[in-house]
Amino acid sequence: MKLSNIPKIKHTDSNNFFLLCGPCAIEGEDMAKRIAEKVVKITDTLKIPYVFKGSFRKANRSRVDSFTGIGDEKALEILAKVSAEFDVPTVTDIHESSDAALAAQYVDVLQIPAFLVRQTSLVVAAAETGKVVNLKKGQFMSPESMKHAVQKVHDTGNENAWITDRGTMFGYQDMIVDFRGIPTMRQYAPTVLDVTHSLQQPNQSSGVTGGRPDMIETIARAGIVNNVDGLFIETHFDPANAKSDGANMLDLTYLEQLLSNLVAIRKVVNTL
Repeated sequence: MKLSNIPKIKHTDSNNFFLLCGPCAIEGEDMAKRIAEKVVKITDTLKIPYVFKGSFRKANRSRVDSFTGIGDEKALEILAKVSAEFDVPTVTDIHESSDAALAAQYVDVLQIPAFLVRQTSLVVAAAETGKVVNLKKGQFMSPESMKHAVQKVHDTGNENAWITDRGTMFGYQDMIVDFRGIPTMRQYAPTVLDVTHSLQQPNQSSGVTGGRPDMIETIARAGIVNNVDGLFIETHFDPANAKSDGANMLDLTYLEQLLSNLVAIRKVVNTL
């Protein structure tokens, strides 16, 4: 797994998992920088390779009145400012083929949402930018089927693909993580566990997604024990008032202790 080809990424020699972490959506410059500053301090101390995460637009919404963003270029410019000020790479998700070239001007990793990972034109457009492409496994897909998504990236000549597992739909309003899929997907590409989205509880009745943030450490620990290459964690200093996915985000207050525990577990795993 090559992390060193991502501009500004640090601690690649730490033998740690890497971390994609930040708010669900960019709500403004101050909030993004406040979160980034805290996470950068923690990851520098723990020597965790870190990529700041923030969606410049939320296109997959249950209701038309849900928050979708503050404006595409405004949000992307904030991501670029975070990268410059805190000397970290950034990742954002894209939803249309035309988003790829636009977002690639501002960020280092382009993320394909789980519901869209079978959209060939979108995956290819992201891959053709030359950026790292983070492919979220569809909630409806088997781990084995992700090899085809990875191959689409490789077929463009871009070898920089990741897979992120964000759980599998279980019934109508719950997600589960099948940890048997991690070693399978690691055969195809570096594999990330999306801890917070895998704890979502989609609510088709109200159109507002719920979640189980109390289970974040349980899922994250299991991922580390099962050798995931990276973790994806959405965090906010005020989840209850976040404009998107607040119900399953981690309160920023608890991030340092969580990551300290996970680093300690990874050290033990590395000795086995």
